[in-house]
Amino acid sequence: MRKDDAVEGIPLFARELIAGGVAGGVAKTVVAPLERLKILFQTRSEFQNIGLLASFRRIAKTEGLLGFYSGNGASVARIVPYAALHYMAYEQYRRQINYHFPAMGNGPVVDLVAGSLSGGTAVLFTYPLDLVRTKLAYQVVDTPKLNVKGAMVREQAFRGIRDCFTKTYKDAGMRGLYRGVAPSLYGIFPYAGLKFYFYEEMKSHVPDDYKKNIIVKLACGSVAGLLGQTFTYPLDVVRRQMQVQRLRNSNSAVKGTIGTLFMIIQKEGWKQLFSGLSINYLKAVPSVAVGFTVYDAMKAYLRVPPREKATVEVATKKRELQTSTLPSSQSAS
Repeated sequence: MRKDDAVEGIPLFARELIAGGVAGGVAKTVVAPLERLKILFQTRSEFQNIGLLASFRRIAKTEGLLGFYSGNGASVARIVPYAALHYMAYEQYRRQINYHFPAMGNGPVVDLVAGSLSGGTAVLFTYPLDLVRTKLAYQVVDTPKLNVKGAMVREQAFRGIRDCFTKTYKDAGMRGLYRGVAPSLYGIFPYAGLKFYFYEEMKSHVPDDYKKNIIVKLACGSVAGLLGQTFTYPLDVVRRQMQVQRLRNSNSAVKGTIGTLFMIIQKEGWKQLFSGLSINYLKAVPSVAVGFTVYDAMKAYLRVPPREKATVEVATKKRELQTSTLPSSQSAS
């Protein structure tokens, strides 16, 4: 069997899942060191005070090269299913909107709605992995301490992904694994929608001769990531702080989204809501750019049909299914 025939035999939604998963995994690994620093800036005042370069040096000195990838295993474990669901759901929602609401057309407004819905869907399915990633990235290896027997030990709350899952669930159940999901949803609906909106809108203005150019796709993805992140960043800070509240002070009362927002403003000032934003630009811009570019490349490799053709195929299959399920007497008439 030829490769093309084997690829064509894979269901469309599965090909979109594979393309999205690969795109997410590649993009997340590329920016993992900046993601670690962003989380530390959002949650640890000592890193906010010393700045970006000093933070790089501190992690390199105390944890080595692998320290920049602390929590990245959980991050990739989350982002692969998240991105797979996100991109696949986006295409599915887009086709359903085109099929059921043809009056909306095929423009960027559809991308905005489909992107928002797909982002919320992906978050709900994969949020516990994001929580675990944040808790692991929050841990900082300090100077070793002596235990009662005089041996050198390094204090860390969690030993890995499984240990973090187990302890979090034991401490607060499923509710604990979804701690901070509310600001995630508040943020992902506008962010995911705007990200797809800006990307598709900019691509629509690119001449046909340049639409397959990788540099053009990277540029469109970069601007889309920049604009999307700017509008929704404060909610990301609130989410991170909610995720590590128990680690920062186990005796403090657990606060909700609004309570955490006002707590940050009251204790640390409104500027804290944008702490790490410069790092986030350095991270989000290449991440979104690489993600969209790899996704488009994987769709081409897996022979995912153009959206217009896919929408027609879905509509045709639905009509065939409806016809086949009609009673024999009705179909005969």
